[in-house]
Amino acid sequence: MFNMQNDEQSAVMNLDEVCTNAFLGIPLARAFLKEHEHDFVIHIGNRSYVVKKLLDEWLIKEAKR
Repeated sequence: MFNMQNDEQSAVMNLDEVCTNAFLGIPLARAFLKEHEHDFVIHIGNRSYVVKKLLDEWLIKEAKR
């Protein structure tokens, strides 16, 4: 049986996923998210999430600079 949940990735990442994917420690990741709060970070309740698509676009733009 085909399981959609395992095959599709989430559109947002929490702090732990950002740390794992970017090889950052928690304090540095928090500072990075606070610095770029209006670029690709959304808040749901008291939690911060990174929108993967916006982060990828930001990284490409920064790489071209």
